Amino acid sequence: MSAKILDGRATAATIKEELRQVVSKMDRKPGLGTILVGDDPGSHSYVGGKHKDCAQVGINSIRIDLPNSASEKDVLAAISDLNNSSECTGYIVQLPLPKGINSNLILESIDPDKDADGLHPLNLGKLVIGEKAPIACTPRAILELLNRYSISTSGSEIVIMGRGLTVGRPLGLLLSMRGSDATITITHTKTIDVISHTKRADIIIAAIGSPHFLRANAIKPGAIVLDVGITRTDAGLLGDVHPDVSEVASAISPTPGGVGPMTRAMLLSNVVEMALAK
Repeated sequence: MSAKILDGRATAATIKEELRQVVSKMDRKPGLGTILVGDDPGSHSYVGGKHKDCAQVGINSIRIDLPNSASEKDVLAAISDLNNSSECTGYIVQLPLPKGINSNLILESIDPDKDADGLHPLNLGKLVIGEKAPIACTPRAILELLNRYSISTSGSEIVIMGRGLTVGRPLGLLLSMRGSDATITITHTKTIDVISHTKRADIIIAAIGSPHFLRANAIKPGAIVLDVGITRTDAGLLGDVHPDVSEVASAISPTPGGVGPMTRAMLLSNVVEMALAK
């Protein structure tokens, strides 16, 4: 068996064209802001990609880059600027932040109505009770990629590897809600015998940041696997899923080129939807 590729790049390109057509008809263009602190190469590459996406779709972009020496007060000042900016529809603070800066305080300081990443506690709380709010971009990307390939989650056993704030926890909520209707298991560093969980899963979402951790012997034949983790190595960018999984799975999203481009597309979707709601 050779797994079908869930092509995030091609799917994201389709979504961006759909958004471009919507934006072209808007009287006032949306504006996406980013706050980037420090010199992490991955973060700089990712933020740069977001602004290229904006240009392709017709969204105005506002970029604030702060040095690694920036204080928590400096970041809060940048947040205040974007909270008060009439040109900024929504924005993100690129994570991770340098040591010494309280990420929770930073996220809590974002105007919830401009929370393009869907990570403000108020918006996460709305997700819990099923109220409409911006959805965290990577979980939304995963659901959208499955939907675009007509993969139903209803009644499925889904294992999410990783319990982080940006993927695991909000994704578990989304997949267990009415409409998704999956049965969810979230594994983590204290899980005993992870393979016993993954081997029974219909869908596995790997988001642990451990290169090639998930192997073919850890999944059942025909499972669907989405690779979210990404690690920079001397050999290049590596995902959490080993290449041998493609010989057992029925479908797989690659790294790079899978969930990553979709995450960026969902950020644009969040910003356009925010603008339309005003």
